[in-house]
Amino acid sequence: MNILIIGCGRVGSELAATLDKHGHDISVIDKDENSFDMLPDDFSGFTTVGIPIDRDVLKRAGIESCDALCAVTGNDNMNVMAAQIAAQIFGVEKVFARIRDISKGRICEQMGIHIVCPTSLVVSSACAAMEDQGQTTSRLSFENHSVNFTTMEVPKELVGKTAHDIEYELGEMLFAVMCGSEMIFSSQNSNIVFAEGDKLVFAKKA
Repeated sequence: MNILIIGCGRVGSELAATLDKHGHDISVIDKDENSFDMLPDDFSGFTTVGIPIDRDVLKRAGIESCDALCAVTGNDNMNVMAAQIAAQIFGVEKVFARIRDISKGRICEQMGIHIVCPTSLVVSSACAAMEDQGQTTSRLSFENHSVNFTTMEVPKELVGKTAHDIEYELGEMLFAVMCGSEMIFSSQNSNIVFAEGDKLVFAKKA
């Protein structure tokens, strides 16, 4: 599948690297050339420097032949505009946008843009942790796929250990670690040493 990713920050670079390893043809756009340094050395995709809502930039990055587009910059408005251009002007069939503002997310969904809203997940997980609800599970849907997110307190046997010591179920990954009031996401948590009272957030395809 030809996939165009808008934004090469922590999310975009990890998404690009993962999809590249899965055998997809990946192209990444970012306005800052230095952002591409976050991509791994073995990344085999293409990179384009430029403003991602510029049609010429999008064309250079291969939008006319892409099967899917993921807009994951840190700017909601940029993601919405890039997603709209991809869907309405270039006819990209699968368009995803990361939106922090829930109200904007609802508007995008009405336009047929698939939304990934970390705000909803963080709120749900944070409430579960602060209210001591124990293990909780929530589900988010992306197009015709669903992901279950499970929040649980660090088991005693994992206190003092790291993500590498977890025995994962098939298709499961550690999405985030909640250390007090701080939530540390997967790209940053690999070397975090778990402490008593921490919360683990696992993601698993439903």
